[in-house]
Amino acid sequence: MMRIGLFLLTNLAVIVVFSIVFGILSRFFGIGGVHGAGGLNYTSLAIMCGIYGMVGSMVSLFISKWMAKKSTGTAVIETPRNATEKWLVDTVAKHAQAVNIGMPEVGIFNNSQPNAFATGWNKNQALVAVSSGLLQSMTPDEIEAVLAHEIGHVANGDMVTLALIQGVVNAFVMFFARLIGSFVDRTVFKNEGDGPGIGYFITSIVMDILLGFLASAIVMWFSRLREFRADEMGAKLASRDKMISALDALRPSEQRPDQMPESMKAFAISSGQSTGFSVANLFRSHPTLDERIAALRKYNPSKA
Repeated sequence: MMRIGLFLLTNLAVIVVFSIVFGILSRFFGIGGVHGAGGLNYTSLAIMCGIYGMVGSMVSLFISKWMAKKSTGTAVIETPRNATEKWLVDTVAKHAQAVNIGMPEVGIFNNSQPNAFATGWNKNQALVAVSSGLLQSMTPDEIEAVLAHEIGHVANGDMVTLALIQGVVNAFVMFFARLIGSFVDRTVFKNEGDGPGIGYFITSIVMDILLGFLASAIVMWFSRLREFRADEMGAKLASRDKMISALDALRPSEQRPDQMPESMKAFAISSGQSTGFSVANLFRSHPTLDERIAALRKYNPSKA
């Protein structure tokens, strides 16, 4: 449960690159057909934004596991070297079998705070990793619950769903960024030509970034929702008491700065988020631990 940074930053970078390519092809080669004598062709623009927006999100999804390993320094357990590593692999295998998914890669990353994450482009090509701090500070029962939670993310297909949501958001961001770019180009920069001018290109890229940031609140809302679902899966696979105990053990880390890379916080089990309502909290990837524990106390795994 670490915040979504890596996915969002990679996605934003891809979108900006696509925006530049989109503009060059349209302006100098006439490819895309989104501009005409009367301005933008809205139907063509919507189609192109839909294609580019979804591709940007899919690229982020397909490289998510590689980026996660690189950004956290995760060492994948190829052959267990000790009893702890063997137990980790066996526990992940047990939970993966219980939900009928392929065996994920299992790894450990160096971080003094208790944390864990799961990522991957599909249910059978996933990675589950835990921090050295989690192994040192939690009991075996609590670690088992954390692993069950992460397997829940994989089994629920959260990364794929996240990518689809992000793809739709990308399309809307790119579409409205170009509407605003065209308006600024014609009203502020007084471009009366048939094609887009410099004002269109500059404004579109700036709005891609600004609107992309604002629209990330939608993605963060889904991220918070998926944490409740993964907690429920953790309770079902490990037990509700173990899952509550694991979340309770994370309280100290919620009160101090997180050492996880900012880009990976979306995928972690703990993100150190503040409580109460604020505009900033609309962009947080995780509910508070109090909210999650309260939801688990109301959850009955036997009736799920």
